[in-house]
Amino acid sequence: MAQTAFILILADDEPRGRRLGELLRDKHGHACNVVTRLDDALSSIRDRTPDVVVAEQAGQNGHTPIGPLAELLEGATDDASLLLVGDKPAGLAVRKLRLEHLDGSLNDGALARAIDAAAAKAVSRRQDRLLRRSLEQHRDAVFEGLVGASPRMRSVFERIQKAARTKQTVLIIGETGTGKELIAEAIHRRSDRARKRFIAVNCGAFTESLLESTLFGHVRGAYTGAVSDSKGIFAAADGGTLFLDEIGEMPLPAQTKLLRVLDRREFMAVGSTDVTRVDVRIIAATNRDLREAIEKKDFRADVYYRLHELEIRVPPLRERRDDVPLLAQHFLEEANREHKLSVPGISSEAMACLTRGYWPGNVRELRNIVVRAACEVVDRQVELEDLPEEIKGSRDIVPASSSGFVGMTWEQIERLVIERTLQATQGNREQAAKMLNIGTRTLYRKIKEFGL
Repeated sequence: MAQTAFILILADDEPRGRRLGELLRDKHGHACNVVTRLDDALSSIRDRTPDVVVAEQAGQNGHTPIGPLAELLEGATDDASLLLVGDKPAGLAVRKLRLEHLDGSLNDGALARAIDAAAAKAVSRRQDRLLRRSLEQHRDAVFEGLVGASPRMRSVFERIQKAARTKQTVLIIGETGTGKELIAEAIHRRSDRARKRFIAVNCGAFTESLLESTLFGHVRGAYTGAVSDSKGIFAAADGGTLFLDEIGEMPLPAQTKLLRVLDRREFMAVGSTDVTRVDVRIIAATNRDLREAIEKKDFRADVYYRLHELEIRVPPLRERRDDVPLLAQHFLEEANREHKLSVPGISSEAMACLTRGYWPGNVRELRNIVVRAACEVVDRQVELEDLPEEIKGSRDIVPASSSGFVGMTWEQIERLVIERTLQATQGNREQAAKMLNIGTRTLYRKIKEFGL
């Protein structure tokens, strides 16, 4: 979807210039300033740098030669285009401006479409430059392997540092793919246990009996196939940190044994009567609502309260969209190193698409998309067309059911609805405003407010 540009029209034929400005405003959504004198055009550039300057050369009404305008524009921006309608003036030379010539015999509609195309390219150049600058300014937004500069993630970083200073049991709550294990590792590395082992176990990946044996060990003959003693992961993590991922999937019998470890830091291996004492810090994580699981008798309340000494809630990616460009660039740089690629970056248009995504798979899904695209393009920047169709809009960005809006702010919902409507109308703002039953000016204001 084309972004709004600021277009300066230096018209030789004032009525035609006005018509052209109205077309660019009403059909293409651009902001326009129409002038008839060169001095007014120069003054306009000084007041606000345009993305495109359109200069008619049909006559000699005081705004030729065009050289002073081109010189001022070159000094003001690296992104703008200068479009000359009619013949090229003799002796005109530009160093970095995008200079194009348009046939003066084109009708108003065709001329407006040509200007709109140039405007889209100019805006894309400007946004690419601003994106690169923004990414450069946030190169310090990596904390123990976690990437983010949003207030929500900075709050998570503060909680990690607080957790690292204490010996409290930590419960990390967040959707799948939000980086819960990375947070647990960060706590361990910043704690006084950093020189000891960090062991992660997915509680949902084992059967009930195998999970108990894995955690607490077993003695020979404890069950069929137990041909030798095994000390288990709690013993192996002695002095270090044990990360219990998907703790909500732990069977109730294993929870009972875990409660004793949480209370007394001791346990008995499966089939043994000997008590083993350990010094293990426990960090647990879940994507489930454990309070709801307690009500359903699927999780023990006493275990929950002992795990819940310090809580860290990890926001889903859709609630920290400002971090998407930082994450995408981070994953691109990782892909370049790991796969020996030379992909220079991601275009602003592709980045805007990534930022708009709903991301049910969160950071993990974003990483997979970026790495896949980088491996496809090899040695040029990632463009919008390089992204998979489900990201570009073949799937609904707005959740399919009303329950999908739960937890989203009204502003987030409004942004998504406007965005999907603009996609459905292929960027036609007038049609989108009618579909949304709001005024065109209101829609323009919302588009600017949400950065669409």
